[in-house]
Amino acid sequence: MEREVYSCLVSCQALRDGNKLAQMEEAPLFPGESIKAIVKDVMYICPFVGAVTGTLTVTDFKMYFKNVERDPHFVLDVPLGVISRVEKIGAQSHGDNSCGIEIVCKDMRNLRLAYKQEEQSKLGIFENLNKHAFPLSNGQTLFAFNYKEKFPVNGWKVYDPVSEYKRQGLPNESWKISKVNSNYELCDTYPAIIVVPTSVKDDDLSKVAAFRAKGRIPATITRCSQPLVGPNDKRCKEDEKYLQTIMDANAQAHKLIIFDARQNSVADTNKAKGGGYESESAYPNAELMFLEIHNIHVMRESLRKLKEIAYPAIDEARWLSNVDGTHWLEYIRMLLAGAVRIADKVESGKTSVVVHCSDGWDRTAQLTSLAMLMLDSYYRTIKGFEALIEKEWISFGHRFALFIDCVWQMTRQFPSAFEFNELFLITILDHLYSCLFGTFLCNCEQQRLKEDVSTKTISLWSYINSQLDEFSNPFFVNYENHVLYPVASLSHLELWVNYYVRWNPRMRPQVCFSHFEKSVSFCPRKDDGIELYESTELMKRFPCPWPHHAGRQCPENLFCLSPAPPLRAQLLSPCMRQTSNIDIGLLAASRAWVMRAASMSTLVQTPEHHWG
Repeated sequence: MEREVYSCLVSCQALRDGNKLAQMEEAPLFPGESIKAIVKDVMYICPFVGAVTGTLTVTDFKMYFKNVERDPHFVLDVPLGVISRVEKIGAQSHGDNSCGIEIVCKDMRNLRLAYKQEEQSKLGIFENLNKHAFPLSNGQTLFAFNYKEKFPVNGWKVYDPVSEYKRQGLPNESWKISKVNSNYELCDTYPAIIVVPTSVKDDDLSKVAAFRAKGRIPATITRCSQPLVGPNDKRCKEDEKYLQTIMDANAQAHKLIIFDARQNSVADTNKAKGGGYESESAYPNAELMFLEIHNIHVMRESLRKLKEIAYPAIDEARWLSNVDGTHWLEYIRMLLAGAVRIADKVESGKTSVVVHCSDGWDRTAQLTSLAMLMLDSYYRTIKGFEALIEKEWISFGHRFALFIDCVWQMTRQFPSAFEFNELFLITILDHLYSCLFGTFLCNCEQQRLKEDVSTKTISLWSYINSQLDEFSNPFFVNYENHVLYPVASLSHLELWVNYYVRWNPRMRPQVCFSHFEKSVSFCPRKDDGIELYESTELMKRFPCPWPHHAGRQCPENLFCLSPAPPLRAQLLSPCMRQTSNIDIGLLAASRAWVMRAASMSTLVQTPEHHWG
């Protein structure tokens, strides 16, 4: 009888332990998120700690891998939207009957999974990942349309084009707000509301659009696409008149400066293909300047090289030369230098400018938005920056990762001139592809209106603006009407390690964003002097870029492969050219102390939160 009771107690305890283990392995879900597949005994081939066996959960939003046998627990949480490719690979090193999957991500990392081939339940991993990582190709909706989180702030109201133009003093006697594109017939990738000179007629705008690539006319004062001059130097009287009208709208200007972002040789090549640029004979009162910036294909190749040297292996002996070999910082320098020239012509020269590349896409938006950021202090606030993204990027349809990097470089040179912090920028980039919010869905305003994005999805700004303190720069000083001219020199630029190399623990400690009471970093290569260590020095909670974790603590024994937080900051006035780095932990000092420190001209650091 005692044996039966004991056996029953053991069975009950085993059942409780089993249930507890199952609960620990469960993936946390967002409101509206549903599980599509759960597979046990999947092996994640971690490039830093080796093979880790755990449970893989695939939902309609993320891939969630967890191992609860390790201490701390090992978690891999990847939004399906960041996956760019899923491929089957061999895994002979783990047995003849095993196979694997390689997952190529858009956030600078590749992931590998292995599993036993004979277990039929696991054969659906590849199919499930492919199906839910690319929902539109498989007849499904994006998760953003199912996400049901509630926020106290409506982020869709951060930008109203008419209100924003009024803030800039428009309309006035020289400029008017036009709705000629209200049905997106003039240019389907432009917003419905644009600003044009008051004397310009709608019929003339239609002819100008026909003369510009993809119908992208000079709009919102500074941007357009290349003219379709062609090898025969075709002209358009309406386009010439339109640019003259832009110059005439500025009473202080006697010349219109046209900045062509392209290389001169590329512009000549485009001319032979039907494109081209503005000639002095056709535009006598305009001055054309080439900024010699490479196209998006060159930038992508540079980013690919950067990924190769940053993940997973880092060559310590050749790190600086490898970074230089990617030319990434050189391309950032080119963009900043071009934006400085544009801002200087507008501010110091009081000159009207027109900016374009081939189609008025990436380089054009990067240059105009950076110039606006330099010229207008409002755009350096949190809500102003959100409005700038809506105005210059989302309304016109672009991707802007390189732009965010340039903004980060400016925050390094002018650390108290921006209201937002580094986490704000990283959060924006993380949700560029996450498909959690509707902010970055679709390619242009027309498509978003067609899909009813603003009513069926949640804006990223709803999440951010509901907890502004988490994304605020405690050193911010509102320098109104101050123009910033960053130093566009390689000696003043640096690789954004906290973003590009955040997945590599050899470059930055890996921590759970939402819980800093325990920080864990590890690398198995002890000969490199990097070992597993734990620290209890970080006592302040750092916000997580994912709303699911906001306001909630992770278990103390949870190790989460989340982005590393910013560990450095600067305490210098934005009017100073030289900057120095100081370690201040995680800005754990009180906000009152921080604001006092920000007003001091000397460098200050908190000794209790210092990393050497």
